Amino acid sequence: MVQTLSLSSTLTASGSTAVYGTEVVRRRHSEIIGKTHMKSGIGKQSLWHGCVPSVYFNGNPNLLRKRNFGVKAGWPFKGGDQELDASSERSETANEDILIFFFQLDLATQVQRALNLEEYEIAQQLRNKLTEVEAEILKQQEAKRGLSSKSEAQDKALSLVRLRGELQNAIENENYALAAQLRDDISKLEAESLAASAKALAHENAQYAFRLGQKVQHKNFGYRAVVCGMDPVCCESSSWMEVAQVEKLSRGSNQPFYQVLVDVYADPNLLVAYVPEENLLAPEQPDLRRFDHPYISFLFYGMDAAGDFIPIKQLREKYNRSRHEIPLDPEDDEGGGVP
Repeated sequence: MVQTLSLSSTLTASGSTAVYGTEVVRRRHSEIIGKTHMKSGIGKQSLWHGCVPSVYFNGNPNLLRKRNFGVKAGWPFKGGDQELDASSERSETANEDILIFFFQLDLATQVQRALNLEEYEIAQQLRNKLTEVEAEILKQQEAKRGLSSKSEAQDKALSLVRLRGELQNAIENENYALAAQLRDDISKLEAESLAASAKALAHENAQYAFRLGQKVQHKNFGYRAVVCGMDPVCCESSSWMEVAQVEKLSRGSNQPFYQVLVDVYADPNLLVAYVPEENLLAPEQPDLRRFDHPYISFLFYGMDAAGDFIPIKQLREKYNRSRHEIPLDPEDDEGGGVP
């Protein structure tokens, strides 16, 4: 069942109501959802053209006393005298990706609502918009998962076959100048094809140490977080990687990176971070402590017996992950419970 959520123009921060968040800047998705704000409802004149969505969190106002809380850590490598703080891994791109996912879920809900109200014309228009959004999301997911690299490798392989045929013809026609140029092109294309194939293979064989919904702790900054997304390699911009000093990581950028929701008790301003696998730790014992974040109720059903969160079906499908949870009463799974 698709969960509904409230959407409006921005996330706000209010000392009296303890609403946390961050303003989302529409960049890469402007071609999908436009520059206008989404209108709630599905009346005949309220079709959606785009939005800057937001999610609200009502929590303990005492949390605001920790808004100036900061964590710093020296870089754990020789020669690294610079200090990083947790904000170096803040990711607006990851936050935006999550909010677009919310938009997709809400749009699907509105399609179903229109069908229930027998507003079939509205439902069809909403479904068309949903199809556009899903197509763009799928394209981005394929790029992250290396499918685009696989297609690129296949395209380059076909180009190599064509160029080799042209080279043979040039040699037979004694056009040696053209043959020399074609040899150079073939050598260059072979190197590019090899690199694309290696990248696609790395994406296909990616192994993740952490699961969706798993509670983790940052190795350097100490905050608690929950995994809500994952990439086989770092998919952030070069400027972000420079700020986060990704080049100083022992495994560099070619390791899994995780979208994590940061506990607002630790840092109410961080919200979403993009963290390399080597900087995360799994708790040794089940972590059943309270965890607060404005996105939790939209991405997860609840906690299992280990304190980890159970991702909703749509989130598992997004990352092609199977369901994993520890039952609250293991005896029930062993036949010890009442049938």
